Amino acid sequence: MLAAAEYLHGESQDLGFLESLVNDLETAGIGSEAFQYAVPPISSPLEQFAIPPFLDIHIGNFSFSFTNPSLFMLLTISLVLLLVHLVTKNGGGNSVPNAWQSLVELIHDFVPNPVNEQIGGLSGNVQQKFFPRISVTFTFSLFRNPQGMIPYSFTVTSHFIITLGPSFPLFIGITIVGFQRNGLHFLSFSLPAGVPLPLAPFLVLLEPIPHCFRALSSGIRLFANMMAGHSSVKILSGSAWTMLCMNNLFYFIGDLGPLFIVLALTGPELGVAISQAHVSTISICIYLNDATNLHQRIDELNDLFIIEQKHKKICFDLIDGTLLAGQKKRP
Repeated sequence: MLAAAEYLHGESQDLGFLESLVNDLETAGIGSEAFQYAVPPISSPLEQFAIPPFLDIHIGNFSFSFTNPSLFMLLTISLVLLLVHLVTKNGGGNSVPNAWQSLVELIHDFVPNPVNEQIGGLSGNVQQKFFPRISVTFTFSLFRNPQGMIPYSFTVTSHFIITLGPSFPLFIGITIVGFQRNGLHFLSFSLPAGVPLPLAPFLVLLEPIPHCFRALSSGIRLFANMMAGHSSVKILSGSAWTMLCMNNLFYFIGDLGPLFIVLALTGPELGVAISQAHVSTISICIYLNDATNLHQRIDELNDLFIIEQKHKKICFDLIDGTLLAGQKKRP
């Protein structure tokens, strides 16, 4: 039983205390199996992000195992397709929308707003070409992110490799769109307008680095928000449950603090999970705007630079005129 205690809770610095505890339990007739069952291992807050294989499949050096991310991704796809099918005319939808139809119409009407606001300088037909891809990204992110708030579920977007998967194809696709619209002049994004000539070689080498990091930033932002928020809720809820099970009035009163914090964090965490879908949509639209309106952006920067120079000249002229007028008034 001593080995079981050390296995469950790690090596203790006070082995005498463990030995006396084990002797008391053995005297009371509690065996090692009952001890392991009654005292489970200390679980980590990150244990909820583990990926155990449900169906282990290996072909050569490749693994095609069916895991919990695969299961919850399939559940997300099934949920979205089922919801869309139920609100269509063939699925029994009504001309007067019910609650589910209103939800789908709200999602469908929400996506064109950031597309029209963020992607400027294009005709409506060209803007609508980007609508299907952005709409699919927003819809699946909206249904996929809050899954971790359901007990005994799995947060698919809590793993960097999963959030990075859609980010790189989107980055490559946006880069291709930029070359299609601007040709080789798309490479001029690495040299902003108004840059002094001595700094131009350094900026040409440095500017592509943040441009390529857009794919990483999109994946890291979603992964970090999901993991940090769910871990905080797990830590506080585990602390509240431990204090509640101690059968002590002092601990029961002290349990109210973590319990209220968990309840207070549940709403914002759900809001963060939903808002990340909106943030991802806005980011895609901004990146598309930078890629498609490269010439317009450069012209706007040049115009702003010229206007700034004119304002400086006007200010200096006013200052010089004021000084000259003051000198003339002197006797």
